[in-house]
Amino acid sequence: MSLTPAFEIGLWNAWILWVLIFLSMIIPDFFMGKEAKIRTKRAPQLVPFSKKIEKILALSTHMVIMPFSIIYSIFLPLKIGTAWFYIGLVIFILALVMSLMTTISFATTPVDKPVTNGIYRISRHPIYFSGFLVNLSISIACASWIILLCAILWIVFFHIVLPTEERFLINQYGDAYREYMNRTPKWIGIPKSGKG
Repeated sequence: MSLTPAFEIGLWNAWILWVLIFLSMIIPDFFMGKEAKIRTKRAPQLVPFSKKIEKILALSTHMVIMPFSIIYSIFLPLKIGTAWFYIGLVIFILALVMSLMTTISFATTPVDKPVTNGIYRISRHPIYFSGFLVNLSISIACASWIILLCAILWIVFFHIVLPTEERFLINQYGDAYREYMNRTPKWIGIPKSGKG
C-alpha cells in the first residue's frame, strides 16, 4: 500500500465492484413475489437511538463512509494482476455471496418473526459484516489504506450502535429474539461469548 493515495479515472477502477454489489441488492427483486418484496423492505428500518452519539455513528456509516467509499472508488484503480487484486477479489466474492444470502433470508422469513435463517444462523448482523468485507476487499484489491480506514470505521461504528438495534429487536420480537441472541454470535468467525 502506498502512502500517497491513487487518484485516476479508469474503466478498471473499484467502482466496478460497487456496481456488482448494488446489482446483488436489486436483481433478486425481479425474482421475488409481492409478499417476499414486502418482507425484504423491513430490513432498512430506522432504529430509534437513545444516545446522540449512536445516531451520529449510525448515520455516519451510511451518509459519510459509504458515499465517500463509492465516490473515491471511481478514482481508485484495481491492482489487476497482483496478489493484492486476487486476495481482494476472493474477499469481495465472499461479501457478494453474503449480501445475496441476507436478501434471501429476509425474503423467506415472515414479517412477524425475526430473521434467523440462512446466514443469520451464523451471525446476527451479516448485513453490516458484508459491508465491512466490501470495503476491506476494495482496500486490498486496490492497495488503498484510505478505503481500509473506511472499512475499520464502518465495523467499529456499527459495533458501538448494535446494542441499541438489538434492544429495538427485542422490543419488537420479544423472547424469540432473546433466544436467537443467546445461540448466535454477533459477528461471523467470532465465537459466542457470555455477554451476547
